[in-house]
Amino acid sequence: MAFCQFYPIGMKKKLLLIFGAVVAVGVIALIVVALSINSIVKAGIQTVGPKITQVPITVEGVNISITSGSGGITGLVVGNPEGFKTPSAIKVGHVSVAVSPGSVLSDKVIVRSVVVENPEITFEGGLSGNNLSKILANVQSFAGASKPSEPGAKDKSGGKKLQVDEFKLVGAKVNATITMLGGKAMTFPIPDISLSNLGQGPDGITAAELISLVLKQVTESSVKAVANAAGSLGKGALDASGEIGKGATDAVKGVGKGIGDLFKKK
Repeated sequence: MAFCQFYPIGMKKKLLLIFGAVVAVGVIALIVVALSINSIVKAGIQTVGPKITQVPITVEGVNISITSGSGGITGLVVGNPEGFKTPSAIKVGHVSVAVSPGSVLSDKVIVRSVVVENPEITFEGGLSGNNLSKILANVQSFAGASKPSEPGAKDKSGGKKLQVDEFKLVGAKVNATITMLGGKAMTFPIPDISLSNLGQGPDGITAAELISLVLKQVTESSVKAVANAAGSLGKGALDASGEIGKGATDAVKGVGKGIGDLFKKK
């Protein structure tokens, strides 16, 4: 009634048309975001990820709801650096994610949670180096090179800033071939990884910084597991043979220490 009293009929029609146009544009924008959010996330992983790690990264599918922001990423595969024979360093069947839908197209993406479920990690190498440490070195090098020289400056990598409230990696297992003990292949679990409140400030956290934090813990946990398994395996084999000479004993003790020393080098 108030609208009718204060505006003439012609003006009301114009205002209604403008209002309708604004609503229509808003609806169209929402539909565009809803249809493109999955392709945006998938493209981001497969283009930014390889730049950071310097290894191939592929994703089978992304399915995130525009209304709730919840969904998942399936078939994530992180390849190996050149010179390594195994087809991948990390394979994940499913990653559960929850994001703030309205932040996907903004400069800072708000990620409520990420849960990497049952990843399969491959440890390839020996005392001279391995695939995980090589990828970690690549990520750390990229993170340092792309870090803004001034506070508040834009990340030189060109990627979006992130805020990750919670990150979990659960049920991981490591497949390793211990070359120092005759190429013995082993599979064993590593402890779950949990990180929280990352990038809470206005500058957020870069994708390279997030990957570096996660991969560092994955690498360290894998190395410890390999070292412990190698030491136990070597000692068990020597005990069974009943021939533990001083040279053999020293060699077994050096297996775990040698692998662990790989990750003291930055």
